[in-house]
Amino acid sequence: MAATAAAAAMRAVAVSAAALLVVASSLAGVASAATLALYNRCGETVWPGIQPSAGKEILARGGLQLSPGHSTSIRLPAGWSGRVWGRQGCAFDASGHGRCATGDCGGAFFCNGAGGAPPATLAEITLGATASAQDFYDVSLVDGYNIPIAMTPVHGSGAHCVPAGCVSDLNRVCPAGLAVRGAGEGGRGRVVGCRSACAAYGAPQYCCTGQFGSPQQCKPTAYSRLFKSACPKAYSYAYDDPTSILTCSAGASYVVTFCPHHR
Repeated sequence: MAATAAAAAMRAVAVSAAALLVVASSLAGVASAATLALYNRCGETVWPGIQPSAGKEILARGGLQLSPGHSTSIRLPAGWSGRVWGRQGCAFDASGHGRCATGDCGGAFFCNGAGGAPPATLAEITLGATASAQDFYDVSLVDGYNIPIAMTPVHGSGAHCVPAGCVSDLNRVCPAGLAVRGAGEGGRGRVVGCRSACAAYGAPQYCCTGQFGSPQQCKPTAYSRLFKSACPKAYSYAYDDPTSILTCSAGASYVVTFCPHHR
């Protein structure tokens, strides 16, 4: 899909970063009007993908496009849960078919409920179903890493209602066995993603399966420690719950920023 056609197809309206925060703040105090705001601070276009949990509503048809410096705000249904990730290096034809270098969701512009292919940095959220319930959210590297992400609650409350994220460029320190490279001569293009050790090697101790399928048996590995050291506010492996799941009072809104430190 050409850039102009893709932009026209987006249901969410792009706004400036300042206006984005105003929109999020104005709606954050009402549980039924919580918003998910997406802001691209990267130096290149990002195609956010949105996948709902089973039985939840598909938002914005599951995919959209954000040019550098642009943002968008999507209203979240009460009790919604799902994940957001950034696709990079995408090219689509007029019918919306194509592919992305990272985070691809089956070669479609609109993911329509499909998830992104690993490696992909994930922002995950489960909204409280009632006014007295809590929201749960995190940024996860369990499916690997492709792009820096920060997830910030707006007007939420609680001792653990703080920003989450992986804002470091893990691609720069990714071990050779986990690195995914983009197109380049001899397949030696730049590193565009860093796979999880589970995806790269499939061993039970990395995947927390089989005899390692419990928090007591599945412990951090050298690979997950590398991820955790670079991104202490993100999930580094399947049982990294105590330091990674955050909570806010129901009714908060959330801003997901791609490449938050890019200038």
